[in-house]
Formats: sequence, structure tokens, C-alpha cells
Amino acid sequence: MSDKIPEGNRSARERLAQQREREKGREKRRRTLIVASAVVGVLALAAVVGLIAANAGKDDGGDTASGPAIAPSGATGEDSLTLPVGASDAPSTLTIWEDFRCPVCAQFENAFRDTITDLADQGQVKVEYHLATIIDGNLGGNGSLRAANAAACAQDVGKFAPYHDVLFRNQPPEPDDAFGKNRRLIELAGEVEGLDTPAFRSCVEDGEHDSWVRKSDTAFREGGFQGTPTVLLNGESVFPSKGDEQISPENLKKWVAEDNKGKKPGTATPSAPAS
Repeated sequence: MSDKIPEGNRSARERLAQQREREKGREKRRRTLIVASAVVGVLALAAVVGLIAANAGKDDGGDTASGPAIAPSGATGEDSLTLPVGASDAPSTLTIWEDFRCPVCAQFENAFRDTITDLADQGQVKVEYHLATIIDGNLGGNGSLRAANAAACAQDVGKFAPYHDVLFRNQPPEPDDAFGKNRRLIELAGEVEGLDTPAFRSCVEDGEHDSWVRKSDTAFREGGFQGTPTVLLNGESVFPSKGDEQISPENLKKWVAEDNKGKKPGTATPSAPAS
């Protein structure tokens, strides 16, 4: 028997092999096209997400935090990052770090507002507020920044405390970046007597204190704090507890009384910010 393949069979096998190679080539090109399309889709989605993030809040001025840090009038402390409330010579200091989009901050403020106000009015504590923007970083948007800038604008005319309270009373749900719209912040300023002025509106819309807010947020992150609110009484954390005792209005008053034992209440009125 001959060991040679008949010519007809060889041609058929060669044609079959060539057809298989062509099919493999088509399949390879198809997979390559699918992968390329998927990559393009991912990049397009990333571009859209980036565009949305970049434009969040820009209908009313957006994020202008690239300029020099302009501290609001009356700010104190290192780098002028503290917004003080109460007598400057009060025997105890209550330090509070907050984010206007933080729901736990609103819960704390709404539960302890009257107690803190009473302690400050009685000269028992001076309150030092510091602002952070962690919710913007966690959820996107810029409501934390926009609200903090607006609060700093209110500080310029000595109305930080009442405007601060209005913002927390009207805080939107955490995923809702309503505070990212300057027009909403200006609308809420109407609830504070004498605050909604052309100067305040200009300060809000121009993002005058945006870079200062960024600087404050950096100080918060570098301070080793775990989250907002961070509440310290004379440098000791009291939220959510102090030692084995949970914080409550009654306990906060008790802790202040213990720290202030034998000390006179403060009487010094903070200097009024410039108009």
C-alpha cells in the first residue's frame, strides 16, 4: 500500500484547514472588538461620572477652593480655623468638629443646642467650632463645602451661631446634595434677621472662604479624629461618651460643673466681626 495521500483527499483537507484558520481569525477579531467596545464604554462612563462630579453645584458658583485661604472675620486659633461662640475667658472650652451634611452632627446639634447655648450664655464654656467636608468626599457633591463657606460668610457679620443652627435644622437627607446649591443657602439666610444682604450673597456666590474651608478640612483629617461630630471638653473626648458615662444634656452639664469647680464664669464678650 502506498504511503502517499491521494491528491483529492489532500486538497479537501487543506481546504478544511484553511477554513478553520479563517474561522479562528474571525472569532479572534470578534473577541477583540467586544473587549475594545467594553473598554471604550468604561472610559466613557468614567468621563461622564467625572463630568458630573466636576459640575456638581456649579449652577450657583461651584467649588472655588483654589485661591488663597481667606479666614472669616473674628476667626481665632491656629491658622484662624476656629469660629468662637461665647465668652473668651470662660473656664472650660467645648471644641466641636462638624460637617453640615453629616446626619449625626444634626442629631447632636438638635439634642444639645439648648444645653450648649445655656452653658455659653452663663459663661461656663466657650465653644470653638471647626468645619469639615467629609461627606462630600464620601458621597460626592459639594454641599459640605458650600454650606461651610456660607457659614463662614455669616461669621463675617457676627451671625455664625444662628445661621449654623438654621442649617442643621434644615439639613437635607445625607444623599441629597441640596446644600450644594448656593440659592438654597441664601434662601435659608432669610431665617436669620439681617443676614440676607448683598454682601452675604456675594460672599456665598463667589465662594470667598472656600479655600479656608479646605484648610479646615485638612486640619481635621490630619488631627487623627475618627469622624464627625467630634466633641471635646477641655481636650477630652465626650462624644459619644466620657469614660463609662454616655453623653446627655444632664451629663454634659455635670462634666462642665466638675471641670469648673472653684472657677469664675467668663464675662469677656468676643469682639464683633467687621461688617
